[in-house]
Amino acid sequence: MSRTLTLEPLTAADFAPFGDVLDVSGAPDKIINQGLCGRHHDRATLDFGDGRAGISLFNAEPRRFPITLDLVERHPEGSQAFLPMSQHPFVVVVAPDAGGTPGTPRAFLTAAGQGINFHRGTWHGVLTPIHAPGLFAVVDRIGDGANLEEHWFEAAYKIVEG
Repeated sequence: MSRTLTLEPLTAADFAPFGDVLDVSGAPDKIINQGLCGRHHDRATLDFGDGRAGISLFNAEPRRFPITLDLVERHPEGSQAFLPMSQHPFVVVVAPDAGGTPGTPRAFLTAAGQGINFHRGTWHGVLTPIHAPGLFAVVDRIGDGANLEEHWFEAAYKIVEG
């Protein structure tokens, strides 16, 4: 049996329970670099139990619709930010915590140029680009100890375009 999730546009308000939307919406906080650059300051809450922040590069293969969602994961020791290195949208899946397991997932479609930061402990799907290249800078916890929990759904979800 398969269940269906319809993509929603990614907005800061809808995504707030799960993390931060990283974009340049609104006026910049400051103009820098001889007046040629707008700085949108401190857009994400980085949160690590121990260890340190690190920047990694992920190169993921694009997916095709309908996308099968059978697994979500979370990182109890740190937040995790995904910053696309192209101007292509990508799919973001999150789920509320329901007593230690994921509740009903939601699927969002970013706008070109948007990134996201998952709050520490947020259930989320794997990196899901829908265009090549699937190249992302990822800011997350680097440190000892387990920082990954996975949950496989008994019945998969299918993610469809809205």
